[in-house]
Amino acid sequence: MSDSADVVIVGGGIMGMSTAYHLAKRGCRNVVVLERGEMFGLGSTGLNAGGVRHQFSSPVNIELSKLSIGMMERFAGEMEQEVALRRCGYLFLLDSQTDLDRFRSNVELQNRHDVPSRILDVGAVARLVPEADLTGIIGGAWCPRDGLVDPHGLLQGYVSQARKLGVTLRTHAPVTAIDRAGSNMHRIVTTSGVIETPAVVIAAGPWSAQVGALAGIDLPIEPIRRQIAVTNPVPGLRADFPFVIDFSRALYFHREGAGILTGMSNRDERPGFDTTVDEGWRLTHLENAVARLPMLADADLLAEWAGLYEVTPDDQPILGRLPHADGIFVVAGFSGHGLMHGPGAGLLMAEEILDGRARTIDIDPLRWDRFASGTTAGEFNVV
Repeated sequence: MSDSADVVIVGGGIMGMSTAYHLAKRGCRNVVVLERGEMFGLGSTGLNAGGVRHQFSSPVNIELSKLSIGMMERFAGEMEQEVALRRCGYLFLLDSQTDLDRFRSNVELQNRHDVPSRILDVGAVARLVPEADLTGIIGGAWCPRDGLVDPHGLLQGYVSQARKLGVTLRTHAPVTAIDRAGSNMHRIVTTSGVIETPAVVIAAGPWSAQVGALAGIDLPIEPIRRQIAVTNPVPGLRADFPFVIDFSRALYFHREGAGILTGMSNRDERPGFDTTVDEGWRLTHLENAVARLPMLADADLLAEWAGLYEVTPDDQPILGRLPHADGIFVVAGFSGHGLMHGPGAGLLMAEEILDGRARTIDIDPLRWDRFASGTTAGEFNVV
């Protein structure tokens, strides 16, 4: 392993790889990516449901979506990698006046940012998803520009292009220590060698707090288990079936091949790294799923798995340099919407490192010091 680098990135998922690629594209090619696993994308990136949406409640997340989804639209041509971007639309089902009022306000904000989302009455919701049982639903929020992307294709595009540009990619390389090595250098110790660098990027997803602790940094990021099931082919399933979210239940569905992918977040899940399937929650999930989408009653499960969200106290990521740790940067804590923001986040991190500040989007609302100053706003549209 090289004994020095201009930038060392800890984590080989979508955040780390996007950052590495965008650094190299700017000419910073003495970059090393360290991945603890046997290959890239075995963490949250590879277990992702693949949704991409513009429907957020904060300006910075809306702009991150616009930037990232725009990059996905150009991905095949620019990166020589198909990502199967499909505009099936996102439909939020709302069953309380409080949520409907909040989503109406969010849609007004999204429209000011040129996102074509809109509020629907129950009749319009029924026309979009006649398969659903809409008992209790009083309205919805819809954006036809939202949809799905292939997580594997997105990651592999960055892996292959970063490698072509000269980035050093290392697997089986867990970081065991991050020490100071002089006034402006850090010493990164791994099981396969030591690297000195002036810039360290923590992009380890749910493990980012552990990596931060190696450098004496407290990152408020917790791992939270979420699980997903995919069915065998469902007869009569439309090709244009949308991504449907029953918001109050944190329950969702979308077409996956000829079947349905469905998940439901357990809001009482305690932090931890357990990724086994919770059998008790499976029953709760499937009972709610069948009640909302009766066509699932006769569907057999093809696969089921659990992965980890990387959650912050305000459900928003931490981006940028750390004010109290010179030369250390963070791109983590996306609270369930990391894959969809990965392309843009990597670009912004490259700007932050090379230019001293992200320029394409103002990331000040996402900096670490918002927690110390008490200026957190939070993201409402989290599932």
